[in-house]
Amino acid sequence: MTDSRKRSAGFLRELLSFTESLLIALFVITLIFTYIIGIVTIQGDSMKNTLFSGERVIMVKPVSPERGDIVIISATDAVTLGEDGSPVVKSGLQKVIVKRVIAVGGQQLDIDFNSGAVYVDGEKLREDYLALGLTHIDNGAFTYPITVPEGYFFVMGDNRSVSKDSRSVDVGLISREEILGRAFIRISPKESFGLIG
Repeated sequence: MTDSRKRSAGFLRELLSFTESLLIALFVITLIFTYIIGIVTIQGDSMKNTLFSGERVIMVKPVSPERGDIVIISATDAVTLGEDGSPVVKSGLQKVIVKRVIAVGGQQLDIDFNSGAVYVDGEKLREDYLALGLTHIDNGAFTYPITVPEGYFFVMGDNRSVSKDSRSVDVGLISREEILGRAFIRISPKESFGLIG
């Protein structure tokens, strides 16, 4: 085999090796963005002053949300409670929303709309993230207190005066299946880069 053929064969091997590595990397990246992380653009003012419209965040999925987590939700259903306390499902907002988990399945939630205080299992929440006012608006989804059924979550925006959240009959309780992931890192604008709390 001549030197030129050896060089050509070596080049082809390197090209095939590079192509194989590139395809594996693309496959792994696709898997990561399909099953582990996603990028979401915040729309609206319901999470001010924690998240602002136009900011981009990385969400981590799958997730087992805990109280205080900021979650990305596919609000396809709106779940309220029947007279016996069982979930009643109707069509929801049909869009992706971002809210904070206030109570999880099995917890009792109460809201004093006069004082703006929120209670979970009888304990008043310390909501330092509310920079724009307390919870004074009742949008009619429930008669409080309620016990959140297992597998469901009560969520609210941090900007309670404009947030359409679990207080609304258009959102209601959120099922585990509707939670797409947890907001983890703000990636843009670059001056706001950092973990989301």
